[in-house]
Amino acid sequence: MRHEIVSREEWLNARKALFEKERAMTHALDELRAERQRLPWVRIEKVYPFQGPDGQITLDDLFGERSQLAIYHFMLPPDSDHLCPGCSYTMDHVDAARQHFEHADLSFVAVSRAPIARIAAIKERMGWTFPWVSAGDGDFSYDFGVSFTREDREAGQAVYNYGLTTIKRSSDMFGVSVFVKDENGSIFHSYSTYHRGTELLMGAFNWLDLTPKGRNEAGGTMNWVRLHDEYGA
Repeated sequence: MRHEIVSREEWLNARKALFEKERAMTHALDELRAERQRLPWVRIEKVYPFQGPDGQITLDDLFGERSQLAIYHFMLPPDSDHLCPGCSYTMDHVDAARQHFEHADLSFVAVSRAPIARIAAIKERMGWTFPWVSAGDGDFSYDFGVSFTREDREAGQAVYNYGLTTIKRSSDMFGVSVFVKDENGSIFHSYSTYHRGTELLMGAFNWLDLTPKGRNEAGGTMNWVRLHDEYGA
């Protein structure tokens, strides 16, 4: 890795020029976040059932005592033994962060279609403590754009990420959905994002993005990412 070597004064001039671009981007992101918060809502009419470690619960139960709920759609199909490194990488950030955002009226739950016993075994292996429930083969994962029937995949109708991708093989993908409960107890869907939209949750990338090597993906996107118990010394 070779870079131009300059004086401190030349570096400062270059850094200030980049700083102005960073400031503009920060202000643009502020405007984007405000626009995201103003998105209209969709009332949830269905009663979505989930299986938790203590039995069946509903979407309403996942809120706990809070009025906002973030769900991570963890890519874990019921018929697969594969544990997605990308989803796991994202979840490695959650337990440390949620002690803060839970105090700002936001609950967090991961949802997969895998059986709850499989989920419990993974949580124990990875040392995660966040809530994680099974949607089974109910409507939830299909309705929120992360699960696809074989018939839809074979017909080319398994549309993911707002139409940018048509899924051919995978029965499940990943994403984030946000829900809100009003003072009357009604539940609304306010936001979902998929694919690279979930980078919002990957704090380690933000650290790597500050460095000359960036995400160090010369061998392919996230090619170095492993389950955290599979990294060598």
